[in-house]
Amino acid sequence: MGFKTGDFPPVDVETFLDKPLRERMKTLALHWVEYGFGTPRMVHTIYLLKMVFVTVLSGVALATWTSGVGPFWDVAAWWNQPVVYQKLVIWIVLLEALGVAGSWGPLAGKFKPMTGGILFYARIGAIRLRPWRQVPFTDGDSRTIVDVVLYLAFLASLLTAMVLPGVSSASLSEALPDNTSGLVNPALLVAPIVLYILCGLRDKTIFLAARGEQYLPALVFFAVLPFVDMIIAGKLLICAVWIGAGVSKFGRHFTNVIPPMVSNSPAIPGSWIKRLNYRDFPRDIRPSKGASYLAHVGGTAVEIVTPLILLFSTNHWLTVAGVVLMVVFHAFIASTFPLAVPLEWNVLFAYLTVFLFLGFPNDSGYGLGDISSPWLAVGLIAALTFFPILGNLRPDKVSFLPSMRQYAGNWASALWAFAPGAEAKLNTLQHRPTLNQVDQLQATGYEPAVAEITMQQTIAWRSMHSQGRGLFSLLYKHLPDIDRWTVREAEFGCNSLIGFNFGDGHLHNIDLINAVQSRVGFAPGEWIVVWVESQPIHRGTQRYQVIDAALGVVERGTWQVRDAVEALPWLPDGPIPHEVTWRRVGYGVPTPPAEPNRVSTPQTVS
Repeated sequence: MGFKTGDFPPVDVETFLDKPLRERMKTLALHWVEYGFGTPRMVHTIYLLKMVFVTVLSGVALATWTSGVGPFWDVAAWWNQPVVYQKLVIWIVLLEALGVAGSWGPLAGKFKPMTGGILFYARIGAIRLRPWRQVPFTDGDSRTIVDVVLYLAFLASLLTAMVLPGVSSASLSEALPDNTSGLVNPALLVAPIVLYILCGLRDKTIFLAARGEQYLPALVFFAVLPFVDMIIAGKLLICAVWIGAGVSKFGRHFTNVIPPMVSNSPAIPGSWIKRLNYRDFPRDIRPSKGASYLAHVGGTAVEIVTPLILLFSTNHWLTVAGVVLMVVFHAFIASTFPLAVPLEWNVLFAYLTVFLFLGFPNDSGYGLGDISSPWLAVGLIAALTFFPILGNLRPDKVSFLPSMRQYAGNWASALWAFAPGAEAKLNTLQHRPTLNQVDQLQATGYEPAVAEITMQQTIAWRSMHSQGRGLFSLLYKHLPDIDRWTVREAEFGCNSLIGFNFGDGHLHNIDLINAVQSRVGFAPGEWIVVWVESQPIHRGTQRYQVIDAALGVVERGTWQVRDAVEALPWLPDGPIPHEVTWRRVGYGVPTPPAEPNRVSTPQTVS
């Protein structure tokens, strides 16, 4: 791999797309084992430069300059200043809401342009996805002038809270008499909190993109809690995120996440190390025992045990060890450049770990027992665990982000299948600032066949995860001539339609399909979606849907998670079993046009 040249799969570009889908998936999955996406180092460098200059240096410089502490290069002068802590949280919310933090750039399927976010959210007529039909004044799926004004006001309110100086606080002065920088004015946080909620009720995409499940509670704590309670609540919040994520990794899915995640890491020096995470490369690339150990000892155990130690420890060196371990944990995640690319989130959490547990240790009056009321502690714990508990029991009701299943592998997911030539219809979608990703690649100079093979690497990546085996099984069952269809990874495709995705299949469920269909008008059999919900923590099955964009849901059923986990990614033994629970009367196998058309010609964004 060079700085500008990636590790492209070793295939004959002229003939590879004529091979059966199963053979293509095997070739690309085996290539992923050793090279991941094969991304040129230049792309990783762009991400690192963005993180250093936009996220860290700009954020710290602005936070310290507007707070009267610093200078920003003197870390000892500001790292434990409460107002800087508050402003850095606000800064990351602003970057996420703009679309220049997570789910940004080519690793998230944004090639040209590299930014989604504001290009979609500030555009009248773009697709809007309301979270609940029952909420009044949220009808429709088009972004209106009201939505754009709410969104821009949200950005402005965050920037205002960021740039205005802190104000004195009696509770802060009581705890830290020598502090002169104060806290962010609580009155300035009312607007961001209200607009966070209003934007989210109108469009769940904005709420999730701005990571409202984690940062909205933090803003509420900043606004309403006295200083000591605010710090303790911050500890409870970050521990709820960690422990929730750790609990979500119980089960069969997570072990399948680690091997492809590590294989995609530019920080791993040799392909032989990556192959250690697989049972018997190239014959069997299911996770090895080493991968299982890394997943559940280095992942699950660390995310549950270490936060509990940090929450209750009064021993300085034990706390230091816990802080170091969690900082390394987040650094490891960032080093793998996961496809949602949540680098900013991991950097902020590493800083928050140091600030909360070393800057304000439990034995200095900031332990859980020092909270002003035990009922406040009970209320905070209940509020912070409500959505993770509900989301694991009823994943159909809660996004996987509030459920704290960020890396669990237990995700709602989908694959899209287009009849030959039908995918190009998406490029006629009005008020969309992007083209289909295969066309974006061609617009950056990729040959059509190379662009198509690059996109097929993403579905090979999906096949390496548990739900991918079930989804491909559905495609083989419903589309016997699947080799002639164009198959796309829905998470990537969703990015080009609404400007964001972080692995949440709820963002490309039937609501998105209907929104696109109402604008484009696919004929029956032109766009088939196989979609699966996350596994409830107390059940061994996942519930799926087969959707024809023109007809709606045409089949529902379940599959056993055990069957999906035990299958090889390319399904050499055939599709895994499915139990059909409902099928649309009269639904038959789609018959696409006769001539295949696996590559497309770039068009101009209108």
